[in-house]
Amino acid sequence: MQIVCLDLEGVLVPEIWIAFSERTGIAELRRTTRDEPDYDKLMRFRLDLLRRHGLGLPDIQAVIRNMGPEPGAKDFLDSLRRRYQVVILSDTFYEFAMPLMEGLGMPTLFCHRLETDAAGYLTGYRLRMPAQKKASVAAFKALAFQVIAAGDSYNDTAMLAEAHAGILFRPPQNVVDEFPQFPVVRDYAGLAQAIDAAAARI
Repeated sequence: MQIVCLDLEGVLVPEIWIAFSERTGIAELRRTTRDEPDYDKLMRFRLDLLRRHGLGLPDIQAVIRNMGPEPGAKDFLDSLRRRYQVVILSDTFYEFAMPLMEGLGMPTLFCHRLETDAAGYLTGYRLRMPAQKKASVAAFKALAFQVIAAGDSYNDTAMLAEAHAGILFRPPQNVVDEFPQFPVVRDYAGLAQAIDAAAARI
């Protein structure tokens, strides 16, 4: 049995924090896991920025409501789910992701939770578990799945390395340079072909 594990932001949907940065004009919020490999450091930086600007979860959710999947993402995902079991492994949060999941046909999603106070301000976040992408792939392998994984950022590379086959999708050049062992594809047709080729090989 084969299973495909995909990252969410930057692969199937736009980067939420970049969209929020554009809406608010806070340039520092454009920083993502494509730029910062330390996820805890990145999240603490974001939470501090939000507090300083008086912004909370409702403000972010208002931006997300006007977002949708990347062009072609749902058709790609629908086709992929006809051929493989598919799980989305993301370091986003259910409070952000669920409206976007509807636009993708409600695929299975493993991610994290946000913590807020009574006024809706973000006070922290609760990881499902440390290194959950890599751990999830390892667990699928223990269940006798052959795992193919695709992502775009630093925080995907441990997942790609743990999988039987890892693929970078539209990664920034810094990630390509640091992880030359992974093939790079830049459109959904190429990603579908790379997944099928990996499935035939493993």
